[in-house]
Amino acid sequence: MTEATEMSVHPRVPDLGTIDAPVLVFGGPYSNLEATERMLALAEAQGIPAERIICTGDVVAYCADAQACVDAVRAAGIHVVMGNCEESLGQNGEDCGCGFEEGSACDVASRQWFAYASAQLSAEARRWMAGLPTAIEFSMAGRRLRVIHGGVSEINRFVFAATPASDKLAELAAAGVDGIIGGHCGIPFSQEIDGRLWHNAGVIGMPANDGTPRAWYSVLKPTSDGISVSHRAFDYDHETAAAKMRANALPTGYADALTSGLWPSLDVLPAPEREMTGQPLDSGTLVWRSDVTRAAAGS
Repeated sequence: MTEATEMSVHPRVPDLGTIDAPVLVFGGPYSNLEATERMLALAEAQGIPAERIICTGDVVAYCADAQACVDAVRAAGIHVVMGNCEESLGQNGEDCGCGFEEGSACDVASRQWFAYASAQLSAEARRWMAGLPTAIEFSMAGRRLRVIHGGVSEINRFVFAATPASDKLAELAAAGVDGIIGGHCGIPFSQEIDGRLWHNAGVIGMPANDGTPRAWYSVLKPTSDGISVSHRAFDYDHETAAAKMRANALPTGYADALTSGLWPSLDVLPAPEREMTGQPLDSGTLVWRSDVTRAAAGS
């Protein structure tokens, strides 16, 4: 397995302050220009400005438009957390640092798309990646949240819904926050654990292994009860994105996944997530209640 990179190498954690309006979060554009442009258009249609949009990293990965995706994200002026792909590309690394087991299907395919993406990127794009923050913090409805890519101390740590609650609580304690917004794993989920939150908005550049080509994002909004965390899906021109991948001889498994909604390999998934393969996910909202409303409800 690729050795995990300690986030302490990049200790930058900007504070966005207190936000009392909706925040839109998405992860993994993955060089998918069609999904990225659609995501940005949806944010604009909802009236959510760039200063309240956060990407959880991996702007560049599997798909065909690495430089164009970087250009689109930068032009939009949104906040971006460094993902393992940005960390590696920003340092002229030799692989994506995704944390795939060496020799696995994902590891073999990643070498192909990483070389392709690396060849596309300008020196300026790499400098931008190298300068990204490793985390972003903000407060909402009296709660402190940290946005990261993978884990608090390991940028490429996979944290899924099935990851033990004790592990998530340890990460939350290490961050010293009430809630974590993570990325990297590619499947959206929200969990309240002992009054704290672990939320993953999902990604837009690849489907969620649920048998549909949809992309996922989320909106966090302060309410009278606390914070509502809404998972949302959208359709985009995935056929064009897949055709570009095939035209550039990128891994066919990932190109096919854009249309089938199924990952080419399940190597990284815990058993519960493997069992959910091909089952369409539902949009939904978790209300993360404040301590006051929770006490009033007797929970």
